[in-house]
Amino acid sequence: MNTHLRYTLILICFILGKLNVNAQIHENQQFLKEIGIIDSLYSHTLKEFREIYIELPENYDPKNNKKYPVAYILDGEKLLPTVSVVQSFYSGGYTPEMVLIGISNSKNRTRDLTPTKIDTKYGMPFTEKNGEADKFYKFIEDELVPFVEKKYSVTNYRTLIGHSYGGLFTIYTLINHPQLFANYLAIDPSLDWDNQKLLNHAKDIFPNNSLKGKSLYMTLNGQLHMMNSKVTIDNVMQDTTDFTLFSRSNIEFSNLVNQNNKNELAYEWKFYPGDIHGTISFPSIMDGLISLFKWYQMEDTDKINSFDTPKEELFKIIKNRENKLKYHFGYSEPPYPEELLNMSGYMNMDMGQPEKAKMYFELAIKYYPESANTYDSMSEFYERMNDFDNALTFTIKAYEKKPNDYYKQRILTLKKKQQEQTTTK
Repeated sequence: MNTHLRYTLILICFILGKLNVNAQIHENQQFLKEIGIIDSLYSHTLKEFREIYIELPENYDPKNNKKYPVAYILDGEKLLPTVSVVQSFYSGGYTPEMVLIGISNSKNRTRDLTPTKIDTKYGMPFTEKNGEADKFYKFIEDELVPFVEKKYSVTNYRTLIGHSYGGLFTIYTLINHPQLFANYLAIDPSLDWDNQKLLNHAKDIFPNNSLKGKSLYMTLNGQLHMMNSKVTIDNVMQDTTDFTLFSRSNIEFSNLVNQNNKNELAYEWKFYPGDIHGTISFPSIMDGLISLFKWYQMEDTDKINSFDTPKEELFKIIKNRENKLKYHFGYSEPPYPEELLNMSGYMNMDMGQPEKAKMYFELAIKYYPESANTYDSMSEFYERMNDFDNALTFTIKAYEKKPNDYYKQRILTLKKKQQEQTTTK
């Protein structure tokens, strides 16, 4: 295998294989791991303690300056493991690494997640406490989000995920309080609640609301009628019985969103004919996160993988991605992981393309200025070019960032090479 092809395959494997890095099993790790750590806070709004479950990215370190987007997951005790598994496969390439916050709804679930009060449901008495979504939203906005942002290294880029009543609450939040979250993943939402009151409310609000920069992914399960298999996605809207009110409400809301696309909401709806209400969460979370973060996925990988792509074009691709991430996140974010920039630098150096190599090393320093490794890589570049003055300068910078014996020894070695070069001139 020629060197060019070998490096191209390595680079492709890095870009695609980074998705699975968290799923790899190392000898010093247990085969199974517990999902999430338990935390809690007292809510003055709800007048009770509320448990939350925290799942941190693999390389999370509160001592450095890196902050992560955050996903808030309703019914966290049930759905956090699913989100965590999806992230373990897709984060880094398809979705960003995120801090995951699972909110417990094991108690007072109906009370907290439903937006209006009812005392009958489908003609039957309904005595369970309900209709306090306004108060639960206030808890999230005024207490939970500040608690998380103070205690954990997160940004203000947030995603909300909910299923069933949690999906209803997700749609309620998008309609009434769109400013708090950027992304909304509503899984089989119970939009039939209170004779479609939230749906009817949306008809008044959607035409006038600007939802630019917001994204919604919504799903519907395949059990459209509990007692009649002849009801399909093609004819369900013609049925007028209570047995299809759930599915018809979902479809009607989807049609409403599509009819009011001037509000600039990024929207995708998906029907899962093979799933029921109890199984739809997993595929919805997987597909939903990939859809909501479609813009995050790497572009022009063929040109990045090719050693024939001019340096100027590569630089433009990198800067375009940097600008795209900043546009969506609302803050600056490195366009590529440090490891990818570093690897690209070494590959181009080995392929005899020093100008490209230098560009990658310079960008690594720009995007990761606190990393000693980026300065050390630039030092090795200059050493390879027999420029021991600059090689020494960058090793000293690496040592300043991370004093250790390795950099200390490199400083001594480069000083010796510097002296020998001066002597031979």
